[in-house]
Formats: sequence, structure tokens, C-alpha cells
Amino acid sequence: MTHVDPTPPTSLVHPASDRRGAHRRRVLRAVGTGAVAALGLAAGLTGSAAAQPAGAPGTADSTTVSPAGHAFTAKLSGKATFKAGSVTVTCSTSTSSGQVPAAPGNQNASGPVSSSTTPATYGSCTTSMPGVSATVSTSGTWGVSMQNGTPVTAGLTIPTGGFVLKTSGLASCTVTAAPTSAATVNGSWTNGAPSTLAFTNAAVPVKVVGGFGCPTSATTSTFNATYQVSDTTDPTSQITVTG
Repeated sequence: MTHVDPTPPTSLVHPASDRRGAHRRRVLRAVGTGAVAALGLAAGLTGSAAAQPAGAPGTADSTTVSPAGHAFTAKLSGKATFKAGSVTVTCSTSTSSGQVPAAPGNQNASGPVSSSTTPATYGSCTTSMPGVSATVSTSGTWGVSMQNGTPVTAGLTIPTGGFVLKTSGLASCTVTAAPTSAATVNGSWTNGAPSTLAFTNAAVPVKVVGGFGCPTSATTSTFNATYQVSDTTDPTSQITVTG
């Protein structure tokens, strides 16, 4: 088939029309270049700055949590602190329990291994404000996920409204974690005897309501805690995360 060039010979194009056409082509090229640059920027942000979902295919190491099917308990080592605005709440007791998934659910070829846990309980809590006491109530189904890597990472998922901290005394405040949707608190895991699950300055979305002295402008709380995780099915074994 004979190719027909749709562009008229230069001698047949009016000079003014040709200038307008050239201008339009330059504008279109500029717009196209800008669009490509914008798409490239967006892709760069998606690939580097934006958080990637744990366990997305091809982005995470294989994970094995052992022993398969064993029950475990997580007990606070030291103290747990929650800081919202200028107010810090410190709790000296906290526990939770769960179970490693039975095989083959305790293995994931390209991502984390997840399981549900009981709501973490918190007790013996004090505040940084004189004359103010605090209590913590938890509810719903919580979850924990382990991802093998260097370091091994962990995520503690709090269901919507599953953590409520209330203060009383000179300041009456209510702090609700994960106020609108479930939230995952990021931490790290260390194999040992017992193994440990640590949260260091982990951000937790919160909503604060109350009167004078309450940090009502705070939208996040900083969480610090370290838990010792023990195998309750076989106390001579350890809960471990490997590849």
C-alpha cells in the first residue's frame, strides 16, 4: 500500500497558518513533557516515599513463624508509655496472647505471617499530670504480623476504637486509638529466649476529647513498649521468626 503523507507541501501552507500550527505543536509537546514528568514524579513517590504494603508480591522476604500451631503470650518488660501532646501515660503491666497459625499457614513465601490475638490489657497506669489518674480499656480482635528481614519487623493491628484511655481528676480526657479505622503499629522482632517484640516511638492515630488540660489537638500518640513473647504450648520452645 502506498503511504500518503497527510501534511501538505510547504508551498501550499499559508505562512500564518504554519506559524499557528507550529505554535500548537510546541504547546502540545510542552504539555506532553509536563504530563510525563508529573507521572514520573508520582511513580517515584509511589516507589520510594509512599509506604508499601507488607508482603506485597515480589517485595518481601519469605517468612516462617515457629513452632506452627503453638500458643504464645506476650508480657510487658519494663513499662509502656503513650504520649499525646504534652501528656504522657505510663503503664507498668500489659499482656496479650495468641497462637501461631498451624502449618502451612505459619509460612509465607513473599510476605508476613499474621494471626489474631486477644486485646492487649494495660494496668497500673499513671500520668505526667499531677492530680490526674488514668485507666485503659481494650476491645475487639487484635492482630499481629511478623515479616522476616533485616531487621525482622512486626505489626500490631488495633481494631477501630479498640483502645480507649481515660483520665480523671484535674483533667478528664478520653483518648481513642484507631478512631475511624483499624490501625497498625509498627515494631521490631528479635529472636531469643524469650523472643521480644519492641515498639519504639511508634505512631498511633488517636482522637482526644475533653476539657481543660486535654491535648485535644493531638491526632497521633507515640507508643513505646517491649514485650517478651513466650511459648505456652511448650515452655521449653521459643517463638521464632525466620525465612
